[in-house]
Amino acid sequence: MHTLNKRTLIKTVALSAVAVAVLAGCGKKEEAAAPAAAPAAAAPAADKLKIAFMYVSPIGDGGWTFQHDLGRKAIQEKFADKIETSFVESVPESADAERVLRDMAGQGNKLIFATSFGYQEYVQKAAADLKDVKFEHATGYKQAANVATYDTKTFEGAYLAGIVAGGMSKTKTVGVVASVPIPEVVRNINSFVLGAQSVDPTIKAKVVWVNEWFSPPKEAEAANTLINGGVDVLYQNTNSPSVLKTAEERGARAFGKDGDMSAFAPKAHLGSAVIDWTPYYSKVVTDTLAGQWQSGNFWWGVKEGAIDLLKIADDVPQDIKDRVAKARAGLKDGSFAVWTGPVKDNTGKELLTAGQVADDKFLTGINFYVAGVEGKVPGTEGK
Repeated sequence: MHTLNKRTLIKTVALSAVAVAVLAGCGKKEEAAAPAAAPAAAAPAADKLKIAFMYVSPIGDGGWTFQHDLGRKAIQEKFADKIETSFVESVPESADAERVLRDMAGQGNKLIFATSFGYQEYVQKAAADLKDVKFEHATGYKQAANVATYDTKTFEGAYLAGIVAGGMSKTKTVGVVASVPIPEVVRNINSFVLGAQSVDPTIKAKVVWVNEWFSPPKEAEAANTLINGGVDVLYQNTNSPSVLKTAEERGARAFGKDGDMSAFAPKAHLGSAVIDWTPYYSKVVTDTLAGQWQSGNFWWGVKEGAIDLLKIADDVPQDIKDRVAKARAGLKDGSFAVWTGPVKDNTGKELLTAGQVADDKFLTGINFYVAGVEGKVPGTEGK
């Protein structure tokens, strides 16, 4: 990881606010002349709202951080000269993050987006001292008077991808390259499998953990391990297109995650579960400019236009595409929920009864695999 003294901390995207000069006449006064009207003083330019983004990986050209940066660019264009945005990429989830946050505040940023789960404690520490700064923490769960948390229901995108996987797998074994074993990631794994099993209940799943958000070599190695184990359709919860590229090299199929990854491996690509942060970022900036920013937890999904499965491959059968469209419509109008019982874990324990819909407490605490997934979630062995 780069350290702060090796990295330019703030890459300014918009120009600084330009001070408006007040013109004043100072010529010699003529006694016989009629008094001239004093020129009106120009109104001072309003200060721009300075907004900073902290990214856990390089922006690159696809994936989690890339999508956040697309959202940043979108609000910069939308709000034009009312705001000034900047970012720091590849900030590790360590004490380094707190130093970056404090530096951002020191440079006048009044709204800061910290875009990875591991930043949580550092956001809390910085926010406790920087009361006049508003913090937005992606995928976290700890709020404060000046800290809001936000997330996208990526599990809805995973479920839609699972429907496609269930219709396309010939080995009846799908796989997931997983990043870090937190409920968000485990929820996505399970949702992908539930989607596949909605098409074919006999589908089984394997998971390989890389324990990093962004590590292309490890992601490729994990993908190869899964393919060697009989998996022919892969999903991922990591930040690079390595899984998709590996699938193409090996003759398997895979999905893009967070952003459109179709260009990286067009033969392997089955679809991309794409996050759009623009709706949420627009809301936060609008509220902040109006003096109406508020803390809380905001979790948006297909209904709000924050996630969708895009670029579904041409060779996916129409009946499978129709299933995706039906599920998407249900998520939009609220008539369908991914986590609706009966749902059992892979030990046979019933977790949701028939017709029971999981609440947010259930969803945010998932630490098990659903039926059909091999193994145990790391950290739960022996429980």
